[in-house]
Amino acid sequence: MLKTIRSGIISDMENKGFLSRFFAHLHTINTHRFLVMKTCFKCGMYSQGLKHDLSKYSFSEFWPSVRYFQGDRSPISKEKEINGYSECWLHHKGRNKHHWEYWIDRLGKDTKLTVIEMPFPYMLESVIDRISASKVYKKENYVDSEPYHFFVNSREYSTMNQDTAHQIEKLLEYLKDNGEEKALAYYKSLYKQYKKDKNFTYRCSE
Repeated sequence: MLKTIRSGIISDMENKGFLSRFFAHLHTINTHRFLVMKTCFKCGMYSQGLKHDLSKYSFSEFWPSVRYFQGDRSPISKEKEINGYSECWLHHKGRNKHHWEYWIDRLGKDTKLTVIEMPFPYMLESVIDRISASKVYKKENYVDSEPYHFFVNSREYSTMNQDTAHQIEKLLEYLKDNGEEKALAYYKSLYKQYKKDKNFTYRCSE
């Protein structure tokens, strides 16, 4: 096993452009984490901001992301296209609660998998994650409507827990309609409600 891994590493390092992909991906995840951290801090979510996506620096996620680095979209998408699945994603989604795929389980005696509604703080971190990812990949072409349109037109929209989907949609829609400054102030007010009542759940009518 170790011999296979070592052989793969050597093969990757010998490929043309390896170093440029290595540093480009490192820059991408550093930039994304900084954006998420800064936005989380503005919403009062200090712990989540600091811990966001730390698993991306692990060997299991960093190395394949360098191998399949794209620059304009997630390397996970490229890995799935080539292999039919992504080892990087399987590792990542099981360690980061801001992904709805983390919240899939069998409940009680039910043999079917259930997609559970995301707890509020992780749902809100997911919103911030989507905004920051749009900024990273769209760069100077980013507009506040981009995260909303990307989300509602994605395949995951109809797959995830529908309460969670509607919550994310409404919070991204608020960003689209009101701009980032007002949206972050609104998100912060919601997070303050959660801090007062840990059972707080955002309802779209609020």
